[in-house]
Formats: sequence, structure tokens, C-alpha cells
Amino acid sequence: MKMHDYQKRIGIRLKAARERAGLTQQQLAEALGLEHRQTLASIEAGDRRLAADELIRAVAVLRTDLDYFTDSFRLVGEGRFSFRAHADVAPNVLDQFEDRAGRWIATYRELSAREGDEPQWLEQKLALSPRSTFEEAQAAGESLVEQWQLGERPAESLQRAMEDQLRALVLYVDAPTSISGAASQVPGLSAVLVNRFEPEGRRHYDLAHELFHLLTWDVMPPERLETADVPRGGKGKRVEQLAENFAAAVLMPAAGLRERWESRDTSTDLHDWLNATAEDLRVSALACKWRCYNLGWLSKADLLDINDQRLVASGRAQDALPPIHRFSERFVRRIAGGMEAGRLSVKRAASLLGLSLVELATLLQDHAIEPLFEA
Repeated sequence: MKMHDYQKRIGIRLKAARERAGLTQQQLAEALGLEHRQTLASIEAGDRRLAADELIRAVAVLRTDLDYFTDSFRLVGEGRFSFRAHADVAPNVLDQFEDRAGRWIATYRELSAREGDEPQWLEQKLALSPRSTFEEAQAAGESLVEQWQLGERPAESLQRAMEDQLRALVLYVDAPTSISGAASQVPGLSAVLVNRFEPEGRRHYDLAHELFHLLTWDVMPPERLETADVPRGGKGKRVEQLAENFAAAVLMPAAGLRERWESRDTSTDLHDWLNATAEDLRVSALACKWRCYNLGWLSKADLLDINDQRLVASGRAQDALPPIHRFSERFVRRIAGGMEAGRLSVKRAASLLGLSLVELATLLQDHAIEPLFEA
């Protein structure tokens, strides 16, 4: 890392620690023995180096450890997160998960930089605003499907397209049951995290939903907590409704869905058609129902005739859903490359990922990588 970047990171972390401790710049400046408040302001802005003795005093005054300021494999004060979770999720659950997620993202970013592959900020944005209509959000989703050539089943190729087109980090993770997914922006890298224990259709929907936030963050910054309890098609916050319409269009493009709708056997029970279509498109049958309604193919009367209980998990038993491996192939290969190059020890890698050595070896094997250590 360049000295200026290191100096800037120290400043960001010092500010985060000060704010967490509830101190003003003047109070911390005096505690560190600095003559002027402006000196601390310059340090926090990255314009002035924090001397070694000042750093040691900061560790004591702010009641933290040295790694808080120096560890490049963690995020402190520089990431923005938006979580999709149940409305009653405890704040400490979000804080703890954000800390874990921050370590994964920081580790990937740091290893990428050390290999000369500096992640970049997203350049592609959606020309949408909070005043955009739901139809405009759907049109943006349809356009993305064509631009990225996502094919007949966009759910199958969306992750790879996000990684290739946006250089975004996509991770399927062990998250608390109250957290469905998250989007994150940190300097030089954007990421999406999806709870891997969610049903397949929900995972894909969350991925497309968080993609919307990555592409509109500057114009429509999401809240830190966005409720995942609002039913598909139900009332909710405007930005989240736009995200829902965008995600539906990405995963279920109108042209392909219309062809299926018009060629259906009208004697087939509607529940069976929704379940079969949703399973083929790798989405939830409930999402498919609302997409057909928003396209005008189902009436309000039709909605009343549909029993949503028959659409849960697209009509399949929950235990029939295919498993999904932790994290992602791109992420795991970056970790493996870091260990092989000696940039990351095996024990440190396992600790950062929250795994035992046996679990780390299994993770590598899950992604077709042969472990080079004894578990």
C-alpha cells in the first residue's frame, strides 16, 4: 500500500474510533497532546501523518487495539452497508454481521491489490431517480438483460455478469436467519452478500435487488436497514419498490415470460403453471405471480383465486432445494492465491473466514481447488 493511502486509512479509522467514543475533535486532540484541533482534522483527512507515539496514545485513549488502526484485512469507518433483514432484527446482530462481512470484503480487496489487480468503482449506473415510475424501473431491468446478454434464464448468469461487467464481489454467506442479504460500497469495491440458506428463488431475487442498489447508490442511497418483510407486490418504501420492479424484470424478462404465458395449456391449473415456470426460471413462484400481475396478465380476481401456500418454494419441499457453496469461486480462488503466494497464512485465512482448518480445506475443495496444507 502506498504511504498516502495508508495515512488516509489511519485517518478514517481514527475518526471512526473518535465518533464511536463520543469525543469531539477538540477533546481527542487534547487527549493526544496535539496543540490545535485543526491538527487532528488534518490527520483524519489523511493530510497529516499520525506519529507513532500519537498512535499509541490513541489506542489507549480510544480503548481499542493497534490492529484496529493497522490491520488491512478489516474495514473500519470506510464501508457503507445496506441490509435486507426482518424489521425486528437486533442492532447488535447487524453490527456483528457487518464486522464479519467487512473482513471478507477487506481481505478480498487487499489480496487483489497485492496481486496488482486493483478493484475499481462501478462505472455503470441506472438513469433512475426516486421519481421514476415502476415501468421505468422494469424497462431498466429489461435493458440490462439485453446489454449483458443474460439469456433465457438470467438467474443462472447474473452473478457471473455482475463479476465480469461491474467487477463486483458476490458472496453467498452464512448469515443470521434474520438477514436475507446486503449491498456494500467501500473505496474501490462494491459487493453483494446473500444468505446462502435462503431458498434458491429468494437468493436470486435478493441478488438482483441488491444489484439495483449498486447501480443507483449515489442517486438513491439505501437505508442501512431495508425490511425484507414486505410481500412481493405489497406496499413499501419507494426505492425498495423500484428495486423490486427492476429485479423482477431482470429475472423474468417480459418477452420470454409472455411466450410461456401465451403457449400455456389453459386447462393446466394456474398454480402448477406458476410453479413450473418459476422453477425453470430459478425464481420463486410468488415472484412469478406478481410479475404476471404487473404485466397485466392476471387480474385482481385471479389473485384472490391463487392460494399462496401452494406456491411456497415453487411447490417443492424445502429440503429438495439444491445446496450452494460458501462465498464464491472468484473469492475463494483469491484466498487460495494469497495463501499460495505467502501473502496470507493458512491460520489467518481460516480466522478471517470464520472457519476451522478442516472447513477451510472443504471450502477449497468445494470450489475445485486442492488444499496445499494438512487440515
